[in-house]
Amino acid sequence: MNYLETRLAKLSRNGDRRAFAELVDLYKDKIYHLAYRMLSQAHAAEDIVQETFLRVYRNLHRYDENQKFSTWIYRIATNLCIDQLRKRKANYSLDAEMPEGEGADWYSLLPSEEETPEGQVLLSETQQQIRSAIDALPEKYKSVVILRYLHDLSLQEIGDILGMPVTTVKTRVHRGREYLRKKLASEFGG
Repeated sequence: MNYLETRLAKLSRNGDRRAFAELVDLYKDKIYHLAYRMLSQAHAAEDIVQETFLRVYRNLHRYDENQKFSTWIYRIATNLCIDQLRKRKANYSLDAEMPEGEGADWYSLLPSEEETPEGQVLLSETQQQIRSAIDALPEKYKSVVILRYLHDLSLQEIGDILGMPVTTVKTRVHRGREYLRKKLASEFGG
């Protein structure tokens, strides 16, 4: 995958519009989901996707082919989201879940396609509580938690994207989880 993306980036840099369209196809949904989870607004997420690809196109000459293309594009998108959050200076909900225990899955509380109406009511109440807990996450924890658990990126990849040492990423992931765990324990009366 990395080789393909690097080749597409090289071709795009040399003016190949079809190659750039392929890059857009490969990443538009991933960038949208990242932006939506960080900003919780469909319109804002769409704007981030457009701005990300605009910046990618304008800065293809700066892309270092020795690094993964995914790291580079995620860095651009994440920074745009963080800038947007700073401008708003408010909390936003995210479509994310917090595991109760170490082995739990972040997606375990997301509704499946075939959810029963009763199950959806219970789930939506639970999701609201979880979203409100994530709303309260400090900005510095929000981006690492989203990248780690919702995009399943490694600590090293997150460090590369956010331009920080892996030890800092690890600390922020841990503190973000603890913050959410405590918040959810109080919400659920635990």
